[in-house]
Amino acid sequence: MSDTANIVLTIFGLIGIGYLAARFKLLKMETGGALADFVFTIAIPLLLFRTLAHADFHGLSPWRIWIAYFVGVLVTWTVAHVLVRRLFKRDTRSGVVAGVSAAFANTVLIGIPLARATYGDPGTVVVLILVSVHLPVMMAASLALNTWARRRDGLAAEVESSRAMWGAFALELIRHPLIIGIILGGIWHVFHLPIPGLAEKLIDSLADVAGPVALFACGMGLARYGIARNIPAGAVLAGMKLFFMPLVVLPVALLIGLGPVPTAALVLVAACPTGVNAFLIATRFGTGEALASNTTLISTAFGVGGVAFWLMVLRAFT
Repeated sequence: MSDTANIVLTIFGLIGIGYLAARFKLLKMETGGALADFVFTIAIPLLLFRTLAHADFHGLSPWRIWIAYFVGVLVTWTVAHVLVRRLFKRDTRSGVVAGVSAAFANTVLIGIPLARATYGDPGTVVVLILVSVHLPVMMAASLALNTWARRRDGLAAEVESSRAMWGAFALELIRHPLIIGIILGGIWHVFHLPIPGLAEKLIDSLADVAGPVALFACGMGLARYGIARNIPAGAVLAGMKLFFMPLVVLPVALLIGLGPVPTAALVLVAACPTGVNAFLIATRFGTGEALASNTTLISTAFGVGGVAFWLMVLRAFT
């Protein structure tokens, strides 16, 4: 079996096993939520902390990494918004949900394990630099555009609730375990602080299971979201997530002079399926839940083909 097939089948195989375990009730549905909580609250933050504390940032430019990726986000979000508004005749708020569904990659549950399996620590560091701003930027953009969309859809009276969302967002961001892990890892890195032997072993034990458990939990989570209406729109957005967004990120990364590993890692993250955060955002906005759910499910189901395709492309360009 080729390296590409081995990597892709391992990543998506774990997602599939998690999905089947929940679908056939081998494990209670609540188990998936508990595993996801463990991953987001403990395992991934410790992985972020450990990787950043020991990271070698030599030759890496955070601004270039962010520019290359978020140009892809901006273009994909805009095109998806216009398509859903004009082709599928949805309102402005649904257009915002469409944009976030096509551009919000599953950077944590899939992106980090994929980069680690493919490019090791150098690739993981690139993804962590992206993750350090990805959630705040995507959530802030979603909230800002939702406020604009409410006005466009004639819901000016609901703008006050948008202000409440901003307050909740700021509070949630400050205490988010991923953000805490990134900040502490950065502090340890900048000041070259030692990690005591026992603490390091405990951190290693929990961080090392982050990838497999994250993928398994992702699969279990997908079993909760069924295919509903808006299937054609969801399929279009899934195709944009898997193929259009990485197609934008690749030439931008090459144009601004990112090295082979940073370019490849960013393209792979851009090619990751839509994250469940798109559905959570739609639920918070009270519109487009089926659109976001379908995009997440379809992009994950076909993600194995998308990632395999981009791994082959990257071997030619990087």
